[in-house]
Amino acid sequence: MDSPLASFSINVIEDASNRLLLLRRSKKLKWGAGLWGFSAGHIEPGESPDDCSLRELREELGSDLRVEQLTRFGPVRDTLYGGRYEIYLFHYRYVGGAIHLNHEHTGSAWITREQFKDYNVMDGIDEDILYLDIWPRKYLREEKLPKAESSYE
Repeated sequence: MDSPLASFSINVIEDASNRLLLLRRSKKLKWGAGLWGFSAGHIEPGESPDDCSLRELREELGSDLRVEQLTRFGPVRDTLYGGRYEIYLFHYRYVGGAIHLNHEHTGSAWITREQFKDYNVMDGIDEDILYLDIWPRKYLREEKLPKAESSYE
């Protein structure tokens, strides 16, 4: 497989009630403007996926946020853009602290699996939740998931 065009770390934060933290992206952003998504970012040259994950948490959610890592998944290639991007997923448990959004986001929400389909999320969010096996597939948008992926079953 060719080298990826870019690599990203994506942070999925879950609280003790099995709710996920979604962030509403600013309408001024190139990727996912105005949509809901996770804390995430481009892995810089010489930076590890783990360091990128922690940097993005601090930059996007502030230094008061306290989380503990539950799992790490990847790298995987995207299924939406022809496998051109490499993705590392980090699943965190929210431990405490205040959330202080940076300029990239205009809002945040802790959502239940029952509320998930009410949010207009970025492409790939449903797949990230499935990869990490956080919620059953029935709570996700089937049309946003790869077809017949046996690794998800």
